[in-house]
Amino acid sequence: MYYSITAEQSKELRKAMKSEKIARIYRKMEAVALRGEGKKNDEIVALTGYHYDVIGRLCKEYLETGLEEFRTEKRKGGNNRNLSEAEEKAFIAKFEKASENGQIVTINEIAAAYDKQFGKKHKSKSTVYYLLHKLDFRKVMPRSKHPNKASDEEIESSKKLKNK
Repeated sequence: MYYSITAEQSKELRKAMKSEKIARIYRKMEAVALRGEGKKNDEIVALTGYHYDVIGRLCKEYLETGLEEFRTEKRKGGNNRNLSEAEEKAFIAKFEKASENGQIVTINEIAAAYDKQFGKKHKSKSTVYYLLHKLDFRKVMPRSKHPNKASDEEIESSKKLKNK
């Protein structure tokens, strides 16, 4: 669908752009203002670097929310950790102690404890894997067989030699 921006709205955007300090929002406003100045999507794409679909979405957002809401920063910070570094170390310490005592600690146990601590079930174990990797907790598991084990034929021939 094509969202039309009027010349007055374009002027309003250009005026607001002069006081905008956040580059990302400035670019959004510029793309919508260019649409109001009669530019085609091909020209707007070339000038702003946005995809065709994004230009339409920006125009729709501007028309639905108005200038002040359009100018607000909707992005959130990237630090979404549940634990501080000290809390991470304290959380993993009990599993380290168990592994040092010869217990086999699995990712399922650690993930279950993590889910219990935060009271929500994580769909995947990637958060726990990331935490373990960050704390240099490495995967150690028993081998199914010794890597230098002799073949079955060699074992049988060795038994025959011993019996003689």
